[in-house]
Amino acid sequence: MSRARIFILATIAVLVAAFFAFDLGQFLSLEYFKSQQAVIDAHVKTDPVASGALFFLIYVAVTGLSLPGAAIMTLAAGAIFGLAWGTVIVSFASSLGATLAFLASRFVLRDSIQTRFGDKLAAINAGIAKDGPFYLFTLRLVPAFPFFVINLVMGLTPLRTWTFYWVSQIGMLAGTTVYVNAGTEIAKIESLRGILSPGLIVSFTLLGIFPLAAKWIVNSIKARKVYAKWSKPARFDRNVVVIGAGSAGLVTAYIAAAVKAKVTLIEKHQMGGDCLNTGCVPSKALIRTAKLLSHIKRAPEFGIKSAHAEFDFADVMERVQRIIKTVEPHDSIERYRQLGVECITGDAKITSPWTVAVNGKTIATRNIVIAAGARPFIPPIPGLQEINPLTSDTLWSLRRLPRRLAVLGGGPIGSELAQCFARFGSEVTQVEMLPRLLIREDPEISQMVMRRFEAEGIKVLVNHKARQVLVENGQKLLVLENEGRESRVAFDELLCAVGRVANTSGYGLEELGIPVSKTRTVETNEFLQTVYPNIYACGDVAGPFQFTHTAAHQAWYAAVNALFGGIRKFKADYSVIPWATFTDPEVARVGMNEQEARQQGVAYEVTTYGIDDLDRAIADEEAHGVVKVLTVPGKDKILGATIVGEHAGDLLAEYVGAMRHGLGLNKILGTIHIYPTLTEANKYAAGVWKRAHQPRALLQWVERYHAWMRG
Repeated sequence: MSRARIFILATIAVLVAAFFAFDLGQFLSLEYFKSQQAVIDAHVKTDPVASGALFFLIYVAVTGLSLPGAAIMTLAAGAIFGLAWGTVIVSFASSLGATLAFLASRFVLRDSIQTRFGDKLAAINAGIAKDGPFYLFTLRLVPAFPFFVINLVMGLTPLRTWTFYWVSQIGMLAGTTVYVNAGTEIAKIESLRGILSPGLIVSFTLLGIFPLAAKWIVNSIKARKVYAKWSKPARFDRNVVVIGAGSAGLVTAYIAAAVKAKVTLIEKHQMGGDCLNTGCVPSKALIRTAKLLSHIKRAPEFGIKSAHAEFDFADVMERVQRIIKTVEPHDSIERYRQLGVECITGDAKITSPWTVAVNGKTIATRNIVIAAGARPFIPPIPGLQEINPLTSDTLWSLRRLPRRLAVLGGGPIGSELAQCFARFGSEVTQVEMLPRLLIREDPEISQMVMRRFEAEGIKVLVNHKARQVLVENGQKLLVLENEGRESRVAFDELLCAVGRVANTSGYGLEELGIPVSKTRTVETNEFLQTVYPNIYACGDVAGPFQFTHTAAHQAWYAAVNALFGGIRKFKADYSVIPWATFTDPEVARVGMNEQEARQQGVAYEVTTYGIDDLDRAIADEEAHGVVKVLTVPGKDKILGATIVGEHAGDLLAEYVGAMRHGLGLNKILGTIHIYPTLTEANKYAAGVWKRAHQPRALLQWVERYHAWMRG
């Protein structure tokens, strides 16, 4: 650090230390001002110019050194100089002082900060270079941080000094005026009755509503900026156009029609989206048949000497299609048209913030909801594309059971389907590059599933990374790497289940400049709005969760905010999101588990109940699994619950309801559960918690009481 920087830093440090050492802050308090108000007023009347100049310099020093007291001085300026001159003095003094703090921060710290953290600050620097004045204006108008913090932090960025000054001057003017006006009223207080004066009430009302008004102004400016290059239609054909007829799109359209809005639903492929056609419905139908086969193989456990089943895999897959056809009317065009939704089959294209083109027709709409869903991700593994891998979208066309199946991915989709095909008789090898299956769950939960998989003949390869797919002598080979060693897995079909990626291209996002997040989903705010306030996104295309029930949950917020956001908007609530993996045993969870609590530094207690102790589970030959509940230390408030076992997804509903409505384990313990059912596991888990939190001192006295009663 240069001598000049050291000198400036030392000078600032000495001045700040002197301020606190000599308790100079007492002179910047409202109490001191009121006690000296008569003296100050007399001095101002005698020499107004000198008084104004002195006040100006003190204000510059306070803000330039980032000392506490600027807010009190702003109120004092109104009391001393009145609204007009007080506003002028404070406006220029605060901007000048802020600029001095900005320059000091820049001169002393910027070079070293940028040198040390330049790579991490690159994105911030780029944003400041592009929209720095607007960022600063927003912070000045609606301060998310104290002004002195803004001054110092902005000094570390590439923002030009002149830009910082004039934006600060304009941005702080409205707030300065409100505070100075409040100060003019404070000066008039002579007694406690003055507190109730209309002028003071109005002034402090302005202080209260100013942040709301400022936020509205900022949002209006943002909207004008983002819409600047587009021409808004004079009238609209629709209140909302929904792109995508999966779970999110269907619920959005349903709600819009229910409240009598004019809504158009556009789907380029199949109504019902992935859930109906390639996801939840077909996979659960396949899982049910596979589970029946597993029970037949377990016949001796149920007292049956032997049992076997003959099946044709083609018939199994035809059953899956029959299930889809049975559910299909729930999501059909006919049903939604009866509900009042205009349904169009075709490729939608957003051509402006208010227009959507489809089948050569342009629809003018006040709002747009993007519910375009997601698709399976195919990783760039050499040779993978050439063998045309199966995905959760395409495997439903299979009519011949693969003799050898390789499954890439140890998440929910890969795990569910790996177990299914193994139960049908395929030789299944499941490959996961991470240390265990179902990596989002706690380690012992993953182990329960892995043990069952291995017992059923699935070859589970964790810590193995797929490097290449080869075809040698007509045989397909998956080349793997584990701790530097190479191995090969022969297969007939390969199922790629390494995740899903949002559908964000091909329908106008790029042309409108709607950004995509790091997770490749459409970027939205807490109200599910994109950069265009009238364009919303929900479901898999928006994230952060890719579940059918979460998509429907988000759709309510998107629909209501789009149609009634001018009156009131609702922030999407992700506080209680449940999910289940439909392996055998099932794994269901809501809220935090142990690994997440540790990562987030959340204190917790763990209560576990082994389902192997449950009467109904024993009777059903399903005596395995666990109920695991995290609670606040010493309290019964539920932070999260994980259930592993038969019908875990159904059992979890009690914990979802409890968390959603603020009920604790004591309430679950006090609820009557039918005997014998699997749901008793929840009550017994609550009982385990209760026993661990017995009032031991009280029980000792109770024991003495009973002894006394016995004589």
